[in-house]
Amino acid sequence: MTRRRHLLGVIAVAALVGTTGVACGGSDDGASADGSVTLEFAQWWAPELPAGSFDKLMTEFTAQNPNIKVKLLSGPYASTKQQLVSGAASKTLPDVVGLDGAWVNDFAKQGAIADLSALMKDANYDESQLASQIQIQGKTYMIPIVNFVYPMFVNNDLLAKAGVTKPPSTRTEFLDAAKKITATGGNVKGWALPLDTAVPNGIQNDVMSWLWASGGTMLTKDGKPDLTNAQVKSTIEYVKSLNDASVIAPGSLTMKEQDKVEKFTTGQVGMVIDSLAHINLIKKNNPSLNFTVLPIPAEDGYTGKRGIPYASWGIGVADSSKHKAEAFKLVEFLMSKEKNAELSTLANGFPGNKTAVPDFSNSDPLFKTAFDIYQAGYPANEFVGLPKAEDLMRSFDEQLQLTLTGKQSVDDTLSKAQEDWASVL
Repeated sequence: MTRRRHLLGVIAVAALVGTTGVACGGSDDGASADGSVTLEFAQWWAPELPAGSFDKLMTEFTAQNPNIKVKLLSGPYASTKQQLVSGAASKTLPDVVGLDGAWVNDFAKQGAIADLSALMKDANYDESQLASQIQIQGKTYMIPIVNFVYPMFVNNDLLAKAGVTKPPSTRTEFLDAAKKITATGGNVKGWALPLDTAVPNGIQNDVMSWLWASGGTMLTKDGKPDLTNAQVKSTIEYVKSLNDASVIAPGSLTMKEQDKVEKFTTGQVGMVIDSLAHINLIKKNNPSLNFTVLPIPAEDGYTGKRGIPYASWGIGVADSSKHKAEAFKLVEFLMSKEKNAELSTLANGFPGNKTAVPDFSNSDPLFKTAFDIYQAGYPANEFVGLPKAEDLMRSFDEQLQLTLTGKQSVDDTLSKAQEDWASVL
């Protein structure tokens, strides 16, 4: 999934805040002679936030907890990932770690990150305020602090030109709108579907998002693959129907997410599922583009809450930390209603605390529109926490491409993908 880090990675190295780099382990137990504790906190967030803002939050935490100091270990996403992967393997992670959902399963299996369910219980923490938790076998190992969601982006001018007066809310309405946009000609298409197998996140963002928008699931309750169920089949049949109707932008089998964003920005497609992180980028590259964001259309007749795809800044605690209770105090601080709202505002994301509300007064109005969509639904991304998540997407992508090119039935695609996934899950 394209995340904010990709947009900001170029400036990240120059924007390191309060750090000399990411280091895993190698220090003492963090205790001082005066009884105070120093927590090491490794993450890639500080470089992506306004300069000094994350340091300010840590200063506030220390003011509230004078016996706990925080040493920030900040770096770009790529280097942070590399260091944390090494630290997880050697059980030398810093006390508190920023986590990507794709790492959680491996870290948990290695025994590198602590069971947060137990820490929440010990701290008498009210977990009902959490928008989501990433669990392995019923135990929480990551709490999403800030979520970056993927709603439907629609070009208002193209809809109007096509004679579409009602924004599509159902799959039938979306297909109809996509056909009408495509019929306007000029090489414009209704939708874009990136399926490049080298970066197969289109399966997560652009395919399974239709499933989650209708309350569906691709997994059993015990985390096993369930790709042959009726809702998954309906989703793939729907994507196939869009392909058969020739409303998808050409080149989808080798298209990457950035290509999709470019096609929407330049008015070549009328609708895409995309990250909110791209709102400012799209407006910068095409200030005159008249677009809005909508919930992803659901199955006709569906009235339940709609899942919305997301990526997160997650947080966890090292199992090797000698100060887990103090580390969880930092987690509590960042997840508090006030501070979680503040952090989300700084990041242009949505809170992990479902009682927190970001301050949109200085943001693009579309962020408030998207937040209303987010609050009306729920964050949904079943790939988060799965082992070898990218490999799972890729194997599904390869099978789906056979269906879209007429070489394989939907049933065969799902049964073969089920078999591939079963060997991993």
